[in-house]
Amino acid sequence: MSGVSYTIAGHGVRNFFSSSSSSIHRHNSPITIPSILKTRPLSFLLNHNYVPASSSTAYVSNSIENCSSFTWNDVFEVSQSRTSSSDLGGFVQKIGLCNRGSDKRSDFIPFVIEDQIVGYVHNGFVAHLSKFKDVFTIMKDNSLTLQSALKTPESRTEALGNVVKCLGEEVFPGIRNELYPVTSSYGGRVYFSLERAAAPYFGIKVYGIHMSGYVEKDGEKYLWIGKRSETKATYPGMLDHLVAGGLPHGMSCAENVVKECEEEAGIPRSISSRAIPVGVVSYMDIDGYRFKRDVLFCYDLKLPESFIPHNQDGEVGSFKLLPATLVGDVIRTTEFFKANCNLVIIDFLFRHGYIKPEDDGYLKLLQSLRSGDCS
Repeated sequence: MSGVSYTIAGHGVRNFFSSSSSSIHRHNSPITIPSILKTRPLSFLLNHNYVPASSSTAYVSNSIENCSSFTWNDVFEVSQSRTSSSDLGGFVQKIGLCNRGSDKRSDFIPFVIEDQIVGYVHNGFVAHLSKFKDVFTIMKDNSLTLQSALKTPESRTEALGNVVKCLGEEVFPGIRNELYPVTSSYGGRVYFSLERAAAPYFGIKVYGIHMSGYVEKDGEKYLWIGKRSETKATYPGMLDHLVAGGLPHGMSCAENVVKECEEEAGIPRSISSRAIPVGVVSYMDIDGYRFKRDVLFCYDLKLPESFIPHNQDGEVGSFKLLPATLVGDVIRTTEFFKANCNLVIIDFLFRHGYIKPEDDGYLKLLQSLRSGDCS
């Protein structure tokens, strides 16, 4: 396929771990919240149509979401000139990048529907919702809920959709017109559906699937890795799984795997239907007004050596087939991967014996892969 390349890299077998490391640091610079948010109760904001002067009342995130200044050659060079080590610290750091801000939990209020907590909203973000008095209200216990007139999932979905449309990209960057189900737990009642880009601002639980596509060659495992398109709105040019995607409303995980396999890698149903569910990873990450509470269902798919992925939806620029050992070192020593992919691949490395009980910190690292609420 035009624009998509593939390479089998690094055939040499070597010790998985290496001691030298480098990283791109992520910084978040909070901008002062207007004093009115500190001196007035949240109900005041909803009752008086208080709106921030601009989106600058949120946090500015100088993260790697928009940084992709590396090439495949940089990835291959990770395997060169490294001494062996059993240090898991690099993996611990990557998991930490998906679980920031635990000390900021008190800045969020519960978002409650029918006596069930379905999300969390930042005190400061309530200001953006203040002019929608026909949609939101603050309860006596200082939790956010919807007006009682919005009784059905359809009416709630429409109302929240209008809020997202009105506030637009300035408040919800990366609007995709893709709806996620809002529920208190997986498989539970769906109270309404919400635009994907708005999900972290309402702190709803988001579910997704991530599939590790691998090949076995001469007794070693190789992972197909994608490099995201440079035109992607989020994480452009960064490394990613062969297949991954959010779980839309009304679709099972198995159905979603088949759909995403076709769209992202051109894998036919005859092959993708063999993908095996192998567990979950989860995380909770606070970044400014955003509270991500994600659960990722993990799948493995052993692919034939002859298979070559071909992206169908324009979201991947190229694919490479890399030794699992190299992929592990890239995760441990760089920030080339989209952050949540690290967790899924670390889980793969555990399950396939690349990370061993003899490695210092084994159990703590394993436990941290499910730092979020797996419900």
